Amino acid sequence: MIQGTGKVINRPTKTGGKSYDKFFIYIPTNVAKDSAFPFKPGEEVVVRIDKKRLVIEKLKE
Repeated sequence: MIQGTGKVINRPTKTGGKSYDKFFIYIPTNVAKDSAFPFKPGEEVVVRIDKKRLVIEKLKE
């Protein structure tokens, strides 16, 4: 199992004169390029909070 240290980043943006928060989760390159990594760039995912965990899953079509 590959693991690394990621980071949660907030990049506020302005649209129509209003400011909105935009959050990103940085995933280290060695984790994202591992053959077991289940996502591709640009792929939509489902994000949910389960108790005290953040769960990211593939979007089922």
